[in-house]
Amino acid sequence: MKESDPIFSDDADLLVNQLIQEYANDLKRIAFLYINDHSECEDIVQEVYISCFQNLSKFRNESNYKTWLTRITINKCKDHQRRWSIKNLIYKPLNKLMKKESSTEEQFFHSQNSKEILAEISLLPHKFKEVLILYYFNEMTMLEISDILQINHNTVKSRLLRGKAELLKSLEGGAFDESL
Repeated sequence: MKESDPIFSDDADLLVNQLIQEYANDLKRIAFLYINDHSECEDIVQEVYISCFQNLSKFRNESNYKTWLTRITINKCKDHQRRWSIKNLIYKPLNKLMKKESSTEEQFFHSQNSKEILAEISLLPHKFKEVLILYYFNEMTMLEISDILQINHNTVKSRLLRGKAELLKSLEGGAFDESL
């Protein structure tokens, strides 16, 4: 490769360094929510930035950098899980989980043992868990989630509602509906 290629340009170096400073904590949090291992998360985020650096010239500006990096992070986490067959576990202070919910639901969630809730979330089907993580833990909009997961906005909304319903049902002593 030549010095003039985007990979070796000073502009690319500067941009990747700016992206690292701006999004590193968010990407580590996303990785941790998927992997639940700090050292593995650090490795995944490093892989994300290597991938970003190598593919910066392919970025098409169809989304913003945060969305692009989040998508790469999720893909790297999924690759990691496939390689190591690690079960998804979630860790995050509970007080943000249902911040947008009605007071009755909020009171219910806050009255539950946080470990119990985290354990129940980890048991949710992947399609619900993924949307709940991005919406509540990473505070992304449904449109951002739709872009990242490459699914329809209404599908995001549906999975969010069904995921919350399944979580409530399991916390109240019911079982998951595996057909969802």
